[in-house]
Amino acid sequence: MGTREASHAGSWYEEDPIQLSSQLDEFLERVPNTLGESSVPIPGARVIIAPHAGYSYSGPCGAWAYKALDLRAAKRVFILGPSHTYYLKGCALTTFDKYETPFGDLVVDKTVTDELRGTERFSNMPSRRDVEEHSLEMHLPYLWKRLEQTFGNDSSKFPPIIPILVGDGSVEQEKSFGQLLAPFLRDPESAFIVSSDFCHWGSRFSYRPQFSNGTIRNPDARGSASTLDIQAGLFEKANGLEGPPIHEVIRVLDEIAMDAVKTGVHSDFYKTVQETQNTVCGRHPIGVVMAALEVVTGDDLGAGKGKFKFVQYQRSNLVKRANDFSVSYASAYAIV
Repeated sequence: MGTREASHAGSWYEEDPIQLSSQLDEFLERVPNTLGESSVPIPGARVIIAPHAGYSYSGPCGAWAYKALDLRAAKRVFILGPSHTYYLKGCALTTFDKYETPFGDLVVDKTVTDELRGTERFSNMPSRRDVEEHSLEMHLPYLWKRLEQTFGNDSSKFPPIIPILVGDGSVEQEKSFGQLLAPFLRDPESAFIVSSDFCHWGSRFSYRPQFSNGTIRNPDARGSASTLDIQAGLFEKANGLEGPPIHEVIRVLDEIAMDAVKTGVHSDFYKTVQETQNTVCGRHPIGVVMAALEVVTGDDLGAGKGKFKFVQYQRSNLVKRANDFSVSYASAYAIV
């Protein structure tokens, strides 16, 4: 199918490779060279969660995940993101041979995509929708930069990519796709990038939960769905006030979601998002990879292996008014 164009270059991020490289270097340099007790990249951190908004918004946050990402043994890189351009049930694979970036083209791993396609569980992304979608593309310049730092300037040495869109699905369906991807995740030569923003707050997203008189309500939802199944006390703790500002409500909602991810229990995360209605756009890609991690780690999950650690959280705007909006960004890594 040829090469998928870098359709968001020049709008969502810099099109000029020199300017783009300088911007990414600046974002990465802001991240400490040690995270916790480990230097970066974190040894064995082959799985990350990172945002996919325009770089002026989410780029600084995404740098934290990419600086942690350990690509030294990588021979293939899976990129899983949500579909924003068409309704998708299950998972879909690209039909392109390459993905363009301002730095050069990244090659699609046809062997792996053909193997996954052979399971008859994956659909094909329509080429037009593939080009329109940003959740996968926004990770490619960052990935190129980190591959260059790891393997040098010869892009022929870069591992190929496996782009996968993850659509709607039940907890059982997410688990089944996780089982399909688990053998690849178990391989130390595979790296995984999970593309997700967190809370999308505002009328344009039909999600404006607010705290008032001890109750959390979303005025854009109808009937009983407007009252969220959340302990109101969490919001009172946010800043010690009876009515915390909206941006604190958003923060606590995201913390609830991130805490569920950190448990490593796929079903807990799925249930949490259902109960809070949090608009985590990459909830299904996160769920599929969590399900795969459960298969790979088994009993080691209790010891912390395969659990995500969040290293950065930001919001595009600190919302104070009901007519405002914001999108949240988070970066995390998991050691496998």
